[in-house]
Amino acid sequence: MDNYDRILIESLADGRFHSGTEIAQVMGISRAGVWKHVRRLENFGLEVVSVPGKGYRLTRPIELLNAERILQGLDASVRGLMGPLHIENVLESTNSTLMQMASGTAPNGTAVLAEFQRQGRGRIGRSWLSPLGGGVCLSLLWRFQDPREVAGLSLAVGVGLTRALESIGVSDVALKWPNDLLWRGAKLGGILIEIVGEAHGSCAVVIGVGLNIDLPSEIEARIDQSATDLRRVLGGKTGLRNDIVAGFLSHLLTILKNYAEEGLQAYLPEWRATHGDSGKPATIRIGDTEVVGKVVDVSPEGFLIFEEEGGRRRTFASGEVRLRVTH
Repeated sequence: MDNYDRILIESLADGRFHSGTEIAQVMGISRAGVWKHVRRLENFGLEVVSVPGKGYRLTRPIELLNAERILQGLDASVRGLMGPLHIENVLESTNSTLMQMASGTAPNGTAVLAEFQRQGRGRIGRSWLSPLGGGVCLSLLWRFQDPREVAGLSLAVGVGLTRALESIGVSDVALKWPNDLLWRGAKLGGILIEIVGEAHGSCAVVIGVGLNIDLPSEIEARIDQSATDLRRVLGGKTGLRNDIVAGFLSHLLTILKNYAEEGLQAYLPEWRATHGDSGKPATIRIGDTEVVGKVVDVSPEGFLIFEEEGGRRRTFASGEVRLRVTH
């Protein structure tokens, strides 16, 4: 994305019609140049309507990220925990970017956000799909003295995210082991935790969070499971993207500050209360192996307790496990 693309997106972000002449003046280029850049917006998952005599508009308004608003929205208790905040127009992946920074001297609380990811990633090589401005693509860095301190962290992160969503009026959010946020059975968001080991035994943890805010039908059709977005959950309410990021950071930084001492035990009761799959029939896939049975619970370490059809109970770490629950 070049600077002209950014100016064009800022001009159209409100979802209203803007004339080609008006936009050309703002961009400092010809109307033909405006049309060229309008067509480029398709590369970022944006759809533009063109009407003679009225101009251009986005089919869906977007709220662009704003560092000042995000930082002002942080809880006062965590502002001292927040590290540098990096906001980029386009990245391959916020997690990949922050993983590289984590190998250097990036401090605790460093956060990376992107308006658009070219190669957004989920667990086990999956893709995370979202148009520019249509979701939250956030990665946050925290360093631990011992890799064993990280056990079960994805479950605690899920608790923090549900707390943040509840604070803006999102109810009925359920957690799916080990890393999904569901709303009435449809995927609303996901978590991707990656670890960089260090020579002296400590580790850097990158916590990636993806949340659907406004998911176009053409992108939803490419997702291999039922999905939803915050616009539908909140009945069309918009303009919350920066507030959501501030809420996520506030709750996650609070958890990370204490997690090495508290561990998962401090969050398990709340996770279990929000878990939507206990007792439900499910299938576990590990490579080409398939196990059929039902979800029972999670262990104190955050492993999945699963009961096979014959009654045998097994425990699974997240690793390369894929869990499909029948709703």
